[in-house]
Amino acid sequence: MRKLIIWLITWLILSYHAYSQQIIAVDKWKEYVDNLADDAAGSEKLETLYTELSYLSEHPFDLNRVTEEQLSRLPFLSDKQVEQILRYRKRVRSFVSVYELKAIYGMDYATVELLYPFVYIGEKPVDKRKLSVKNMLKYGNNELILRYDNCFQQKSGYQSYPDSVLQKYPNRKYLGEPFYSSLRYSYRFDERLMWGFVAEKDAGEPFWTDRHKGFDYYSFHFLLNKSHKAIKTLALGDYKLSFGQGLVLSHDFSPSRAAMVTQAERRTSGIRRHYSTNEQDFFRGAAATLSLNKSWEWTLFYSGRKCDAAVVNDTFPSLKTDGLHRLERDWKKRKKLDIHTFGGHLHWIKPRFQVGVTAVDYYFGGATFYPQELPYNRFVFRGKNNFNIGVDYLLKSRMIKIYGETAVSANGAIATMNALRLAPASYFSLLLLHRYYDKRYQSLYGNAFGQNSTVQNEQGYYCGLQWQPFAHWKLSAYADFFRFPWLKYQAVSLQTGKEYMVQADYMSGRRFSSYLRYKEKRRNEDDVQRRLRWQAIYGWDDRWYLRTSMDGTHLTARKKKEWGYMLAQSIGWKPRQLPLRMDLYAAWFSTDSYSVRISSYEKNLLYAFYMPSLYGKGVRLVATANWDICRLVKLSAKLGHTTYTDREIIGSGTEQIQGKHKTDLSLLFRFKF
Repeated sequence: MRKLIIWLITWLILSYHAYSQQIIAVDKWKEYVDNLADDAAGSEKLETLYTELSYLSEHPFDLNRVTEEQLSRLPFLSDKQVEQILRYRKRVRSFVSVYELKAIYGMDYATVELLYPFVYIGEKPVDKRKLSVKNMLKYGNNELILRYDNCFQQKSGYQSYPDSVLQKYPNRKYLGEPFYSSLRYSYRFDERLMWGFVAEKDAGEPFWTDRHKGFDYYSFHFLLNKSHKAIKTLALGDYKLSFGQGLVLSHDFSPSRAAMVTQAERRTSGIRRHYSTNEQDFFRGAAATLSLNKSWEWTLFYSGRKCDAAVVNDTFPSLKTDGLHRLERDWKKRKKLDIHTFGGHLHWIKPRFQVGVTAVDYYFGGATFYPQELPYNRFVFRGKNNFNIGVDYLLKSRMIKIYGETAVSANGAIATMNALRLAPASYFSLLLLHRYYDKRYQSLYGNAFGQNSTVQNEQGYYCGLQWQPFAHWKLSAYADFFRFPWLKYQAVSLQTGKEYMVQADYMSGRRFSSYLRYKEKRRNEDDVQRRLRWQAIYGWDDRWYLRTSMDGTHLTARKKKEWGYMLAQSIGWKPRQLPLRMDLYAAWFSTDSYSVRISSYEKNLLYAFYMPSLYGKGVRLVATANWDICRLVKLSAKLGHTTYTDREIIGSGTEQIQGKHKTDLSLLFRFKF
C-alpha cells in the first residue's frame, strides 16, 4: 500500500509538466487559514476567522463601491494595499475587471489570488436605498444552512452499560445522540442591517431526551450599520469586539507569525456580529458606536452571559471553554456562572494618526475565581472582579508605520507591544516588534501577538521581512526571540526560546504555484522542533487541478529524537456542463508520536472548520462534492476515512473506537432566498 501511494504521488508530480493551460480557482484563502494553524494555540479563534471569511467569500464586495472599512476585514491585506486599491479606483474612476488588481502598485500576485473570491465588478452603482420595510422585503437576502455530521464507528461513550455501572461511573456514557447538527439563518440588507441566529448540538450532547429538548447552544444577533448620523453601529444579542492590538480586549484570531510575517498589526475592527458556533469568544447584550464628529468615535458596551464552570460555595477554579456538554460532569457545570462585562473605547482618527483608549470591567456575579495554588499559576487573577485599561496608537507615512498598545490591569501590572514597519518599496518590507507582558498582568479578554495563548508572562523581539526579488518570486522570513520570566504549565524551569521561519514562493501565472517553508523552534536549547513543508498547485484548462504537499517534522527533547512524515495529494474536477464540483484527497502519514503530529489542508464544507492533526501511521482519504441544484439551493457532502496501520484501538476514554478504521460523513444544505 505504501509503495503504491508513493508511486502514485511521484507520477502526479512528474506529470505536472505534461499539461499546461490554466488553473481553476482554488480556495487560496482556505489554505491561508491552514497556514495560520501552525501558530494557533487552539482552534476556537481559527474557527471564528474561518466563519468570517466563509461569509465574505459568499457575499463579496463590489470593487467599485467597497469601502476602506470593508477591505480591512480581510486579514491578508495590509493597510498600504487597502490604500492603494482605493487610490487606484479614484484615479481610474471605476474598475472594469477584477484583473486590474494586478496592475496596482504594491499588489503582489499571491495577495491578488487571495483577494479574488472576495470581490467582483457589479452593475452601475445605484443610490443608497432607504431602510424601509418595502425595500427590506424586496432587496434583502435570506440564507438558511443545515449541517449534519456523524461517525460510522461506535465510540465507547455511546455503548450500553448496566445501570449499576452508570451509578458508580456516570461519566462513561454520553448523554445524547452520536451526531452533530447545526442550523444557521441570516438576513442581510446592503450590509446595513443584519440579523439571524445559530443553533448547534455537538456529537454526544442530548437533542431530544428526558434531560433536554432541542439544540444545546443558541445564538441570536442583530446588527445595524450607518443608519443614523450619530449612531455608526448598533448591536443587540451576541456580538464581538476588538480594539487596539488586543492587550485589553479582542475576540479575533491573533496575528500569526508565519503567514503574515510583516503584517502583524491588528486593526481596530470595533463591533461585529457573532455568527459562528464558537461558544466562548463573544459578548451577549448590547453595544453601540457613536460618531461624535468626523474624528471622534465612542463605543459603549455591556454583556451579561452565563458560562460553564464548577461553582462550589460561590467559588470556581477555572472556566470551562470547550462548549461540550456530553457527560454528567459537563452538565453539572453548564451555565452555572454569570459574567458581567461593561466598558468602552474612545477613538480619535486622522488620516495619518490614530489613538484610542479602551477600558473593560468585569465581575463574576458574586462568585470568586480562585484556581488551585500551584507554582506555575502563582500570578494568575484571583478574585471577584477585574479591570483593564489600555491606550493604543498608530502613526503612518508613505514608507513608515509605528503602532502599539500599552495596558494596565487592576493590580498595576503592565503589558505593552510596539512595532515599526518599514516599506521603502513595494517589493520589500521589514517589521520590528517588541512585546513585554508582565507576569502579573491579568486580562480575561486579552488576545495579542505572542507565543502564549494569554497576554501574560512573556517578553520578546520579533523581526520579519518580505522581499520580491523577481516578478514571480517572493521570499519571507522571520526570527522571534522570547523568554518567559515565570514558570509555565508543565515546565520545570524558566524558559527562553527562538523561532525561525524561511519561505520561498514561486508563482507562474494561474497555471502553477509552489512554496517551500522551513521552520525551527528552540526552547532552552534541549528542546528543538523542525518542520519542512513543500506544496505545489497545478492545473490545466478550467476543469482540473492538482495539489501535492510533502511534510516533515523532527523533534529533539531531553535527548530523545522523534520524526514525522506526510505525503498528500488532492485532485479537483469541475465539469463544464454540470453545476458540480468534486475534490479527492489522499494522505499517507507516519509519525513517532503526537508530539510530531502533522496537520494538512483538506477541502471542507461551507462554514465547517476542520483541521485534523494526524499522528501514528496510516492513510487518510477524503471525497468532497458540491452540487448547485439550482440558483437558490446548494447541497454539499464530505466523506472521510482514516485507516491506522499501527494500532487496533483509536482514541481513548469515551472517544475510543475498537478497530483501526474511522469513517465520518458531513452533509450541508443551503437555501438562499
